[in-house]
Amino acid sequence: MPHVVRLALVGLGNVGRAFLELMDGKADLLRARYGLELLLTGVADSRGALIVEQGIDPSALRAHKSAGKGVGEYHAGLPGLSAPEMVARAPADFLLEAAAVNLRTGQPGLDCTRIALQRGMGAVLADKGPMVNAFGELTAAAAGGPGLAYSATVCGALPVLNIGRRDLVACRIARLRGVFNSTSNYILGSMARGESYAQALRQAQLDGVAEADPSLDVQGWDTANKLVIVANSILGQPATLDDVAPVTGIIGIAAAEVQERAAAGEVAKLVASADWAGDRYRLRVEPTWLPANDFLAGISGWEMGILIETDIMGVQQFKVDEHGPIPTAAAMLRDLVNLAVGPKAGPYRPLAADRG
Repeated sequence: MPHVVRLALVGLGNVGRAFLELMDGKADLLRARYGLELLLTGVADSRGALIVEQGIDPSALRAHKSAGKGVGEYHAGLPGLSAPEMVARAPADFLLEAAAVNLRTGQPGLDCTRIALQRGMGAVLADKGPMVNAFGELTAAAAGGPGLAYSATVCGALPVLNIGRRDLVACRIARLRGVFNSTSNYILGSMARGESYAQALRQAQLDGVAEADPSLDVQGWDTANKLVIVANSILGQPATLDDVAPVTGIIGIAAAEVQERAAAGEVAKLVASADWAGDRYRLRVEPTWLPANDFLAGISGWEMGILIETDIMGVQQFKVDEHGPIPTAAAMLRDLVNLAVGPKAGPYRPLAADRG
């Protein structure tokens, strides 16, 4: 018999709906490879909540949301129930938190995560807000429970946090550099090819990757928040946004300069960096002109990547090319499987279910 894991999902934006799609599309594979069956028993968006102990059909719910309707309007929906109230009441083993990011307060995701951990649930986050605002509190609250995982908060499907926390055993990291924001990366690349900033941004929005309000991306704050999570998780340095200085985005860069320097062999990237300064890491986010042969210079289009300089494991370089919300939702699924079934989650073994 499969191991049934009950889920409470907060947030039905692009990532939340993509997770519902994965619940459908990967159900047979999860059952065959991991002995795991996912049951959605609670869900909340900004317009209400839904709690069904017997389970909610993810396909029907996704169709409902795609039609522009809120969870409160769904059959048996609770239009007056908030996301934290749903988490407090839902019969669930894990919280999946994919609410809209609020970097100032972390809400409502922060309260949802607090409640889930207090109830003894595990928590999987795609929302950066809670970890940026309360990293120490949440990791302490999760100790001894089913676990807290948040690899989706940094570079989507690229397992940056997993590599740093699990694989760099006994390493000292002297330097870390990353291109963490695909929207800014895409815009800079388009400007190098002759487009204006406005043209590049508009195309990014039409492609569905840049937000209608792209300020967090282009002003550098999305990158800074990811760097804070990296510092706390990988570098072992307690950090908040106040510790990242400067935070400079790409809106002050002229297209003409990007094109002129590109012709001279230099590539503009919005770089997050952590450099050891003797007693702590100096954290920065700023546009940087890189030689064309630099690893980060080769991270193009929608790609994101990271370079880590270690003392005993050499220079580690990773990048990912991902489009749309599915890879981030897949990172949530990865975290959920790793927390729910542990060692059964790997290594990869082809199964008949994969061929479908």
